[in-house]
Formats: sequence, C-alpha cells, structure tokens
Amino acid sequence: MNGVIAGLSYRALLGRRRIWLLIMLPVALIAMAVLLRVLGAGDERGAVTLMQTFAIGTMLPLLGLIAGTGVIAPEIDDGTIIHLLSKPISRPVIAQTKFVVAASLLALFGTVPTFVAAYLLVGGEAGIAAGFALGSLVGGIAYAAVFMLLGVLTRHAVTIGIVYALVWEGVVGNFVPGARRFSIQQWAQTVADQMSSSAFFSTEITVGFAATALAVVTVGAVLWAGRRLRSFSLTGDE
Repeated sequence: MNGVIAGLSYRALLGRRRIWLLIMLPVALIAMAVLLRVLGAGDERGAVTLMQTFAIGTMLPLLGLIAGTGVIAPEIDDGTIIHLLSKPISRPVIAQTKFVVAASLLALFGTVPTFVAAYLLVGGEAGIAAGFALGSLVGGIAYAAVFMLLGVLTRHAVTIGIVYALVWEGVVGNFVPGARRFSIQQWAQTVADQMSSSAFFSTEITVGFAATALAVVTVGAVLWAGRRLRSFSLTGDE
C-alpha cells in the first residue's frame, strides 16, 4: 500500500459529491431502524428483514459501487491516471492501495451503520447485530474489489454496476436458487447467518463455500486490476 496514493484517493472520494451518497444511505438505514422501533416493530423479524433487504440487499452493493468505482474510474475517465502511472510505483501496488481505500470506506459507511441499526432494534439479541455487521464487512470488501476492477476494465463501470446490483444481486440472486451460489449478497448473508441464532434467519449456502468464494473473488479482482493497469500506456491508450 502506498500512503501518498491512499491520501489522494481519500481526498478525492470524500471531497466530491460521492461523500453525500456515502452518508445518505447509512443515515436512511438508521432512520428506518428508529422508525421501526418507534412503531413497535423492532423485533427479531423486523430487524432481520431490514438487514437482509436494505442493509445488505440494497445499501451495501450501492456503497460498493460508489466507493469501488470512485477510487479509480474518474481518474481513468479524465486522464489523470497517466500522471500516477508515470511515477516509479508498481501498478499492482496502485490497485492494492485503491482497493484498501475503497474497502475501508465500505467498513466505515457500511459495517458500522449496519451494526448500529440492528442494535437499535434488538440489541445483542440472537447475534443479529454482530452477524450482519460481519456479513456486511466481508461482503463490502468483496464489492470494493469487484467494482474497482470494473472501473479499470470499462468506462461504463457505473452503468454495468447498477445493472449487476439491481438485476443479478437484487432479482436473480434472490429468486433463482441456483444463482444464489454466485451472489456476493448471498455469501455475505451466509456469513451473517453463522453468527446469528435467530429463527427468522437462514441461508442455503454453506459457510465454507461462501468464505472461499469471497476470498477468491476479492483476491482475484485486485490481482486482475493490477495486471490490467500494466496495459495502460503513458499516452492514455490501452
């Protein structure tokens, strides 16, 4: 990891309009948790439903898209990536640093609010808060890697990412049993399920498969992004 690149990436992400999107989604999650609590629906069933459908099902992939593509795609689009690539820094190190930045933002804006929202509803009951926080963490790390890679591979990363998040993760992954084995969202929920004893929460994928898939996808995406950056010439052509 390169400290200078990390600092520039943090400033670029947190200084643009993306910061408001990163803030708005967690605020919406916590607001919904408070509303459910006020309305008397702050039980295990309500907490699990909110965590599955919004925290991991909607907020996490969108945060991953914002942070993952945001750490590198804008630099490629406007050509400023050439100045970075001209420095005597290994291109895999550039990719790894960008990934760490994106993953850390996912932990801050995804994992922490997920834990807070679940805890507001049910406290430490049935391990729901801790389970979904862990699921959000590992899922967010994988999303950061995948969407960062997408930002390197194509100039249409945001559009493709939205289609992936809404169609594959939101529809196919939730309603087609066989497709669930190839969904980051489902892998994250499987990890969450291992820490939760709630009767209202169960998953079909084994934790061994989910953990292996998360590791392979994360490491593979970061390595691929590093190799892809090597193909960029200093003239801006691929």
